[in-house]
Amino acid sequence: MNKVEKYKEKISEKTILIVGLGKSGKAAVEVLSNLGANLSVQDSSSREKIDENFMKYLEKKNIQGFFAETPENLTAYDMVILSPGVPTDLEFICKVREAGAEIIGELELAYRLCKGSFIAITGTNGKTTTTTLVGEIFKAAGRKTSVVGNIGNPVILDAVDADEDEWMVLEASSFQLESIKEFKPVVSSILNITPDHLDRHKTMDKYAKAKSKIGVNQTNEDYMVINYDDVECSKIKEYSDAKIIPFSRKQELNLGSYIYDNKIIVKDEKGESYIICKTSDLKIIGNHNIENALAAAAISYFAGVSPEVIAKTIVEFPGVEHRIEFCGRTDGIDFYNDSKGTNVDAAVIALKALQKNIILIAGGDGKGQDFSNLAKELHGHVLALILLGRDSKIIEKSAREVGFSEIYNCKDMSECVHKARELAREGDKILLSPACASWDMYDNFEQRGRHFKGIVKDIIDK
Repeated sequence: MNKVEKYKEKISEKTILIVGLGKSGKAAVEVLSNLGANLSVQDSSSREKIDENFMKYLEKKNIQGFFAETPENLTAYDMVILSPGVPTDLEFICKVREAGAEIIGELELAYRLCKGSFIAITGTNGKTTTTTLVGEIFKAAGRKTSVVGNIGNPVILDAVDADEDEWMVLEASSFQLESIKEFKPVVSSILNITPDHLDRHKTMDKYAKAKSKIGVNQTNEDYMVINYDDVECSKIKEYSDAKIIPFSRKQELNLGSYIYDNKIIVKDEKGESYIICKTSDLKIIGNHNIENALAAAAISYFAGVSPEVIAKTIVEFPGVEHRIEFCGRTDGIDFYNDSKGTNVDAAVIALKALQKNIILIAGGDGKGQDFSNLAKELHGHVLALILLGRDSKIIEKSAREVGFSEIYNCKDMSECVHKARELAREGDKILLSPACASWDMYDNFEQRGRHFKGIVKDIIDK
């Protein structure tokens, strides 16, 4: 019996509390219930707000639930599984920890239950595009591949049934990484680090340290692919014993992936160089996507995929939904959905990619961010700023402080899009890039992006 099988067997002996009943929490309930664990669940929502079918499942499985309340006996648990959205420093979590329970996240649990190998990709921006692209490269190489984490299935659903030859290509958030203990990917990657989730992490230093945990258990037999052009990424390499593989859009390297003569090059440890493609061959636009392609090429090559497969897949890759996604054109006006742009840096990247004549729709849950860097980019890129959501006034204040006054406040997405269409002229671009999370108005950024696209479709079809 191997290590994973032994761990699965031990699960049946444990009393486990699962905290947070989002997608990953529900997935953990399903997997651990099937493994025979003695389960309880806790969620900050009241019983009435939990999905009715899931409540029936809990009753059928005789799983005790604590809704909008904490468990009565905090000494009863051997282990607590935290969903990514649950802070690790909640008072009752600290008390359970003090009572001797092990506190881990769904990612850590998935790793312990998985026979396959992990590729793990993190960063403030570009994770979804890079993870999706790496997944496509691995599939094109004939590898059994699951794309999981912030995109695709919760990690644990695919991990628990994975074979030894399966690759888990993971988009890892800082929330997932801060609760790992043993998690060790074969290849990790940190794409960039800019301010985000400061409402949760409080400081940039704590945010960066959460990201750095991606490589903390790696050895010199593993690889860490990092952005050589990003100062914060360079600091993080000190936390890992992995072989560091840099990528750079700005300079030629002796090892890693870089741009030379407008071509993406990968150079290995023996000094052998391989031309992947011309940057002009990429279907995904913007310098940030060149960086994503560089990272994906390095990750895939050092995981053993041939340059030929990498090249073919990269030039055919169309991009991902909700990331500067072209949604259509009417009367010479283009519409772009960048609902995945949930922080200031992501919105700035989108503005630079589309360059000028932009009518920007932004706003939502600002997550404690400083919007001054976004405000500085408005002049020269943006014709008008249309705002919605909880923190719209904070964005407006930052914009007016730099002298930008073409600002419109709207009550909802429909009003925003129609106002943008009213203002737009031939050659203009209407861009949804909120620079904010969606949680004040939507369940997630996908729901927000699809609502935007539905409104755009109605306008174009008229």
